[in-house]
Amino acid sequence: MSGHSDSKRAIFLALGANFAIFVAKLVAALFTGSGAMLAEAVHSLADCGNQGLLLLGMKQAKRPPSSEYPLGWGRALYFWSFLVAILLFSVGGMFSVYEGVHKLTHPEPLKWAWLAVGVLVFSIITEGVSMHGCMQEVNKARGDQPLWQWFRETRASELLVIFGEDLAALLGLCLALIAVLLTMLTGNLIFDAIGTIAIGVLLIVVAVAVAREVKALLIGQGVEPRRRVQMMAFLQGRPEIDTVYNLLTVQMGNEVMVAIKAKMAAAPTARAMVEAINIVEADFKAEFKDVRWSFFEPDIAD
Repeated sequence: MSGHSDSKRAIFLALGANFAIFVAKLVAALFTGSGAMLAEAVHSLADCGNQGLLLLGMKQAKRPPSSEYPLGWGRALYFWSFLVAILLFSVGGMFSVYEGVHKLTHPEPLKWAWLAVGVLVFSIITEGVSMHGCMQEVNKARGDQPLWQWFRETRASELLVIFGEDLAALLGLCLALIAVLLTMLTGNLIFDAIGTIAIGVLLIVVAVAVAREVKALLIGQGVEPRRRVQMMAFLQGRPEIDTVYNLLTVQMGNEVMVAIKAKMAAAPTARAMVEAINIVEADFKAEFKDVRWSFFEPDIAD
């Protein structure tokens, strides 16, 4: 069974790690002239801004419903998460590819290469701590799900984005370290340029994968499949309900809207049926605490 993850904790861990790494990488890039290092510095700076956008989205998502926004602001979080994926693609990925191509056509010798290696090792350790914290929250959320299945089915867009960023950052750092070491060992500057391009391609692939999942939430996905199965089992097990015809769900950030169409068990009066529906809805919300809105339609046929 899955638990409740703390997405904000993962975001703050990533923000602190990325800012420290950005400063270290920038200093190293200025001393060494490494394109791979500069690409990584820009990536870390972009990640800091991205995490700020996620925190903004989480704050906006808590705004209460109003007459203009009767279902609240929960889905605002998806907008900011999608924007982060676009920024990861453009600022991180495209800039890295551009810088790598520039290094291919205008190679520059590495200076203070061992400084770059030291900074990259420091960054890998720091990013590893951030990734560990993120994975703790991911594991709470996914329960016994395989990681790839969680990635495809999760409705926690902010945790999805942080996972993608941390994974891309850690792999990108390893690529940058390999590129710098190969350049030092061989003296061939092409390795630095290829490493920079590889980092850009990695960021683009991760950004597209994250954007694809968040786009589905923006369009209007329901709850996770396993969550829907639990809801159906709950309704079908209620003595007040004869047949469940349909269950529609819409994920609204951290909250859920539910519409139920069912044939009720025989009741002596219309009032008794209404009371039975009210009891089912109250128990349903008590069981599934993220359900904020519930609409129940009794019927005799689908």
